[in-house]
Amino acid sequence: MADERQKIRRTKRIFINQIDSYSSKHIAKYLSTCSAGDSFEEEPGTGERFQIVGTVSSKDEKRRRFALEEYSALKRDELLQHLMDCDVIVYNISEDAEAIDEATWAVSALHSETEHFTFPKMFILVSTLMTWARTKPADPDLPEIPVKEEDYTRKRPHPNFREHASAEKLVLKLGKMQKTKLRTYVVGAGMQYGMGEGIFHFFFKACWLGELRSIPIPEPSTNVLPTIHVHDLAGIVQNVIDRKPKTHYIIAVDDSHNSLEEIVMAIAHVLGYGVVQEVPNDSELLTKEFTRSDLACLSVNILIETVLLKMRLNVRWVCESGLVENIDRVVEEYRQTRRLLPIKICLLGPPAVGKSSVAAQLCKHYKLRYIGVTEAVEEKIKHLEEMLQQSKEFNDTAETLQAIQEQLNTLKHVRSQTQGQPEDQNILRIIKEKLYSKPCRNQGFVLDGYPCTHEQANKLFSDEEKDPGNSRSHLLPHDEKIKPEYVFSLDATDEFLKERARNLPQSVAEEMHYTQDEFLQRLSMFRDANMGEETVLEYFDELEIHPEHIEINSVNDPENEAVIKKIIEVVGVPRNYGPTAEEQAEQERKQAVEKQQRIMQATAERVLREAEEEARMIALLEEWNRNMMKVKKQEDELLEARSLPLRHYLMKYVMPTLRNGLVACSQVNPDDPIDFLAEYLLRNNTED
Repeated sequence: MADERQKIRRTKRIFINQIDSYSSKHIAKYLSTCSAGDSFEEEPGTGERFQIVGTVSSKDEKRRRFALEEYSALKRDELLQHLMDCDVIVYNISEDAEAIDEATWAVSALHSETEHFTFPKMFILVSTLMTWARTKPADPDLPEIPVKEEDYTRKRPHPNFREHASAEKLVLKLGKMQKTKLRTYVVGAGMQYGMGEGIFHFFFKACWLGELRSIPIPEPSTNVLPTIHVHDLAGIVQNVIDRKPKTHYIIAVDDSHNSLEEIVMAIAHVLGYGVVQEVPNDSELLTKEFTRSDLACLSVNILIETVLLKMRLNVRWVCESGLVENIDRVVEEYRQTRRLLPIKICLLGPPAVGKSSVAAQLCKHYKLRYIGVTEAVEEKIKHLEEMLQQSKEFNDTAETLQAIQEQLNTLKHVRSQTQGQPEDQNILRIIKEKLYSKPCRNQGFVLDGYPCTHEQANKLFSDEEKDPGNSRSHLLPHDEKIKPEYVFSLDATDEFLKERARNLPQSVAEEMHYTQDEFLQRLSMFRDANMGEETVLEYFDELEIHPEHIEINSVNDPENEAVIKKIIEVVGVPRNYGPTAEEQAEQERKQAVEKQQRIMQATAERVLREAEEEARMIALLEEWNRNMMKVKKQEDELLEARSLPLRHYLMKYVMPTLRNGLVACSQVNPDDPIDFLAEYLLRNNTED
């Protein structure tokens, strides 16, 4: 008995192609965490274990973590050897038509090698229900009757999916020829969603980003789409491996018969503004995001259901009733899988400490929504003015117009106040409305300088459903959906803040109410509000959101780079889609331009420095030459001055006698004129 139990527990080796692709990845992950036999009601631990191996379509190491073994870039003879070592071979062609050729080769190669099998094998082809796209109803007079598995022989594929249909026929044909050694199955999967959303990802992303007020859908959008959650598809594959059903073609769909419009509307209602708009299939909004095959899948209209799943298989359904009925669960899976989690930050601190500039930089870095009191009030006033104008155009009742006008007048009065403004209940209501908005719920927010008091914070983050205004408790039940995740308290000395306010331009100071009297009054009010026992920081401490205190004391950091760096270290990496391909290209282009500008600027500065140095050297040389000329002139003048007495002496006492001696010498022409001249001078000198 023990030997038989040990035999049952042996590991079953399963091969899956492109194990890093969307649905194959989740099928592999699902099977790797399950035991064969989990779909049976039997003693726990007696089932076979699955060991997943497969090929990958990407070299990205992060996307290979679901495979226990990986074989990438294998030649087909090497791949065949790996297939021969496996008990079950699963080829998924529902996502990538390029996998069809390898799938047909693999089943053909295995069929030709059946004589060398050491144990029976199973080949499962996961295909798409687009091979049913042009199937006519059994009764043309009753098109609402869904088609079933037994209608397989008369199904007609969409023109873009004929190769899929041919691959299905080949797999089933080869399985009939080798019933014992090679069992083959085809799983026709509906449009897959969940854990990343597959073909519906564009709609999830567009709603989450909130950049489009209405989500485009291809017309007509009333077509019925067969769908299935990827985990339910994986459960069906596991059941096929476990139970080896007699029916070899299995339709994998959930119980929903939702139209495309109903599906997108459900997504938009939970993630977006709840508005959809039909557009032509060739619309740029669609062709930019979808391939022709994807648009064909979204436009298909098939009313289909399966009987085998209910009667012969024991699938542990995740979304048996479909995407629309389970939209909250699917959206949460979407957020968690793609790490699209909101970052909720509250910035507090005294006036002029730099909250607004820090908040703006955080919003840019993390792609968050900025919430400031002034901006929120201005936005609400603009919205009310638009509502008033529309009400007048549609001839609404006088009561409606009066209610809008009164609310508008109240907010304009609040806007005109310079002191005590945050205490207004209208502001609290506006800020709370912003926190509950879809963009803030999706991406997150940076709340700038609000709330100011413990009471404001208590009311702002309270959950009205849990406490509809009747609670007398010191701390109201808070709402996790809008409660900040991080609280940062920026602070500086009063002298530092006063100096910063004084250095502001007069126009900016007046606009921000930072003139001397206003600033001192606001600073005093802030200090007073944070000196008692019940402060706004104390409120967050009570919620166990312990504020991070950041001291600002550097006058050499006007951009608050040190503050931003510290906050980013605490918050961590962004939790969003990051830049799009267009944004990435634009960012790279800007970086290239900036780099070129830096090179050009450095070159120009170097040339300027060289020119300035050359000009300086030329000026020094000219000055040197001028100084040398002055020195030479002075020397000449000095020599001239010193030579005047000597000349006078020579002209008076020497030159007359010497001249006469030279004349006499020229008359006599002696043989030794020097000796003659010497005697002449001596004789005349003696006479003298």
